[in-house]
Amino acid sequence: METGVAIFPTHDAIAPADMARLAEERGHESLFFPEHTHIPASRETPHPSGAPLPRKYIHTYDLFVAATAAVTVTSRLRVGSGVCLVIERDPITTAKEVASVDFLSGGRFEFGVGAGWNREEMANHGTDPRRRMALLRERVEAMKEIWTHSEASYSGEFVKFDRIWSWPKPAQRPHPPVLVGGNGPTVSDRVLAFGDAWIPNYEPKGLLERAAELRARADRRISLQVMGIPADPKIIEAYANAGFDRAVFWLPSAQRGPVERSLDAFEAAVAEVNGE
Repeated sequence: METGVAIFPTHDAIAPADMARLAEERGHESLFFPEHTHIPASRETPHPSGAPLPRKYIHTYDLFVAATAAVTVTSRLRVGSGVCLVIERDPITTAKEVASVDFLSGGRFEFGVGAGWNREEMANHGTDPRRRMALLRERVEAMKEIWTHSEASYSGEFVKFDRIWSWPKPAQRPHPPVLVGGNGPTVSDRVLAFGDAWIPNYEPKGLLERAAELRARADRRISLQVMGIPADPKIIEAYANAGFDRAVFWLPSAQRGPVERSLDAFEAAVAEVNGE
């Protein structure tokens, strides 16, 4: 099982490029950045944890700016979105950004996608929260058409365009892996419909059983990955034994010192699992 790290890349924390160098130097396979274009000041939608919203949500860089900074200073590290809020984005523009980062990196981009949780944030982008899952599917499908055809068209309920040209195409073929985020009751349907992987947020109960059920339903290989795994050797080993391909550890949005101390804890847990 590969190890990755994730961080909200805020303007007052370690810079995205420095974080990428650090992750690669310390032997991690991947680095993920989340996305929030903004946070509505009304704060009507509570954070999924039920806790007050962490300030990092309001101060994070643009996802694709951070990813570009990361891939240009590394050579092996895979860099991804954890996750890109596709329901808040124009699919033609986003397809161009994904393809550009993947091309510039030599095929190292991981495209994590999700529908998000903040209903006011969605609404500010013109998205009806009640239709967000159908919109997510159409936008991902439309982007795949753009990546894989020299002259792309798509006709859905929410996304429509006829005969467009868009280059560069991604370096990865047929396109960067689409990692579907989310822990909701219908997420397996979305993974099977348009995903290459499931990357849920870690939760202590039920996740391994759901992962096994997803693989049993699939008619192709589905990668299993987990976001936010604790620095706990027993938990890391359980996910490795369950066939997960990647475990991603959240780092604090802080300067280099606290980030390195957090990495030390995660890496010590991984080393114990590996018998090092």
